[in-house]
Amino acid sequence: MSVRGTIGLIEVNRIQRAMTYRHSGTRTFIKFIVACGAVLFAASGAAIGAEPVSESKILRALTPKNLTRNLSGTRTPEEIKRQSFINNLRSKSRSLSVDERTEVATIAKERPSIDLEIYFDYNSAEIAKKAMPDLMNLGRALTNPALQGGVFLLSGHTDAKGGPEYNQGLSERRAQSVKNFLMENFRIAGENLVSAGYGKEQLKNQANPFAAENRRVQVTNLQTKQEAGN
Repeated sequence: MSVRGTIGLIEVNRIQRAMTYRHSGTRTFIKFIVACGAVLFAASGAAIGAEPVSESKILRALTPKNLTRNLSGTRTPEEIKRQSFINNLRSKSRSLSVDERTEVATIAKERPSIDLEIYFDYNSAEIAKKAMPDLMNLGRALTNPALQGGVFLLSGHTDAKGGPEYNQGLSERRAQSVKNFLMENFRIAGENLVSAGYGKEQLKNQANPFAAENRRVQVTNLQTKQEAGN
């Protein structure tokens, strides 16, 4: 083969390698774009999963199942005691005592409830703007004819960060903030909203004490209008 032919062959090989490199680089770039898209899609999915809790879901969760009214008009001693305790809570203008918090928590275990992840400003009882959709849906549900007139417990909870005393006070203030919001925006009577703070006593996710789901407000239907009218 001539020198010119050898040089030509070398040039062809060089061009082929360059084309192969560019093609490989293109494939790598495409894979990078696809990977980025997958991450963005996953992030979008997480955001969708954090959509506000609907009014209908709150309504279903707080509506007692198989509620029957005592046609005889009489109450059992247990019902009388519970009614008296709830009425006493409704008249409170101060934070609940330890014994009161414990007793109402025991009652709440047997009553319809729902956890709402209400967002607050960091280290504050100031309700964050992104919490408004959940709170608006809660207000609409509580003023729905199916629930209107009932007595509801608003229990504030924190995660495990911080000391017990600080978390207790913060959870009380946050529960009170939700109560104030419902009173001001939906004209729900204050006596129908009992607020209590539990700090980090009742972690929802005990396996991960710092998880976001521990920072919540639990709403419990303590007593329906029908039950109070027995």
